[in-house]
Amino acid sequence: MRILTKEIVNKENEEVELMGWVATRRDHGKLIFIDLRDRSGISQVVFLPKPEELRQLADKLRSEWVVKIIGKVSRRPKGMENPEIETGNFEIQAEKLEILNPAEALPINIETDGYEIGEDVRMKYRYLDLRRQRLQKNFRTRAKTVKFIRDFLIEKDFVEIETPILSKSTPEGARDYLVASRLQPGKFYALPQSPQQYKQLLMVAGFERYFQIAKCFRDEDTRGDRQPEFTQLDLEMSFIEREDVLNLMEEMTVSLVKTVFPKKTISQIPFPVLTHKEAIENYGSDKPDLRKDKNNPDELAFAWIIDFPVFEKDEKTGKITYSHNPFTAPKPEFNDDLMNGRNLEKLVSQQYDLALNGFETAGGGIRINKPELLEKVFETIGYSKEHIRKDFGHILEAFKLGAPPHGGIAFGLDRLLAILQNEPNIREVIAFSKTGDGRDLMMDAPSEVDEKQLKELKLKTYGTKRI
Repeated sequence: MRILTKEIVNKENEEVELMGWVATRRDHGKLIFIDLRDRSGISQVVFLPKPEELRQLADKLRSEWVVKIIGKVSRRPKGMENPEIETGNFEIQAEKLEILNPAEALPINIETDGYEIGEDVRMKYRYLDLRRQRLQKNFRTRAKTVKFIRDFLIEKDFVEIETPILSKSTPEGARDYLVASRLQPGKFYALPQSPQQYKQLLMVAGFERYFQIAKCFRDEDTRGDRQPEFTQLDLEMSFIEREDVLNLMEEMTVSLVKTVFPKKTISQIPFPVLTHKEAIENYGSDKPDLRKDKNNPDELAFAWIIDFPVFEKDEKTGKITYSHNPFTAPKPEFNDDLMNGRNLEKLVSQQYDLALNGFETAGGGIRINKPELLEKVFETIGYSKEHIRKDFGHILEAFKLGAPPHGGIAFGLDRLLAILQNEPNIREVIAFSKTGDGRDLMMDAPSEVDEKQLKELKLKTYGTKRI
């Protein structure tokens, strides 16, 4: 029965069966050594001069061949130990070898950390890129992080609920990805930019505490900390105030760092709290980097930023728009000004962001739960009543049917993990990420589709031709 390589430390003088990849092969004349890699690590395997048939078969082995080996575990000769690996005091003297699958010469080097290889090549051969030790560690740590978050929130009486991927296209900031409906020709679903409306509707439904690890989609220009699809920790709570959310999320974040990233140091606990005005005036940014030593990647300087403006001017059009999202409530003392259209650029919202080392890692707010306030926000940014009813009638109706006060937050999980793992961009913590211009080179997506599919959807394409 197969065991993992790391288990050989407890199997001295026993016969074991291992399966994995040939990481390296070294021919020392009479002896052939290979490093066998599986999900748990690496073990050294030695092939002796006899039996000759076994040695001849071992002589064929090359890097990344998939093999099964049966052999006896023994201690390495004195002075030949390898303290760099967990199994470094032991080796397997091979007795049987089965080549499960040979491998051609790899198109990329997977023995380095990979930073020196061009993005296009790494993304094309991502399934090979992911074999490298750095990325294996990244994704095992990501799994531990998600488990910690899930356990923490469930312990706090949150309910994990999945919300739809196929939804309605509503204006929330970025462009939507649209999905044509075959059964309703000429109509489209949209992939969610976030579960914003669904999580508020779950509060109306009476769950009070909801979370999910949610996939989100935004058709916008990509850069190091953005992708067309990304993952966020999304949560919402009823009958709470701002400090309830901030305190709970601070407790979760501190516990996460101490448990999963113990080598990191949080520079200040409790996290400092800055108003948006203070952050801009003192640091020139609403996501300031408060580290004492900005060259120390293991220092984590978290800071809460509060009291954002409700509205701001769009830089391109000069028109007034919402600062965060239209569902974020103003501070109660500004409700009258909102309803009467006064001092709009001076209104202060109940939005809050969590900054970390110069990046925004989370954002949220206390929500509007009264239909007249939400409708007024949309009117203020220029939507007609007809437009409001068409796009947001469902949530306005829900708010008339017993909507509790509620608020929440969303963490950019990819961005948070990239920072915590000292990675330069989120592509290093997303298993099958897109390139900087949003392409999947491995699957060759986006791609053209069959004409039959387009006919079923009642669609025509015009390629790059402008009409």
